[in-house]
Amino acid sequence: MAKGLFAILLLILSNAFMTLAWYGHIVFKSKTERLSLYVIVLLSWGIALFEYCFQVPANRLGSAEYEGPFSLWQLKVIQEVISLTVFTVFALVFLKTDTLRWNHVVGFLCLILAVFFLFRK
Repeated sequence: MAKGLFAILLLILSNAFMTLAWYGHIVFKSKTERLSLYVIVLLSWGIALFEYCFQVPANRLGSAEYEGPFSLWQLKVIQEVISLTVFTVFALVFLKTDTLRWNHVVGFLCLILAVFFLFRK
C-alpha cells in the first residue's frame, strides 16, 4: 500500500512539472513573449527533466513488474486522471481565459469510471 501511495505522490509531482512545462509559457506570457520559440522549447525541456525525475521512479514503484501494486493499465489510467486533475487546478488558478464547464466535469467522471473498471477483478 505504501508503494502505491508513494507512486501516486510522485505522479502528482511529475504532472505538476509537466503542466508547467507544457503550459507555463502561456500563463507567464508577459515574461516569456520576448523569448524566441527555440528558447521557450529549451526552457520547457529543462522543466520537463524534473517531470521525468518523478515519473520514472513513480512507474517503477507502482508497477507490478517491480513488485508494486498496479498493472501497467492501471498505472496509465491513474496517471491520466492525475494529469487532468493537476491541469484543472492549474487552469482554474492561473488561466483566467477558460472556464470549467459541465461537459468537462462529465468527461472527468468518465475517466473516474475508467479507473473503476480497470481496478475490477
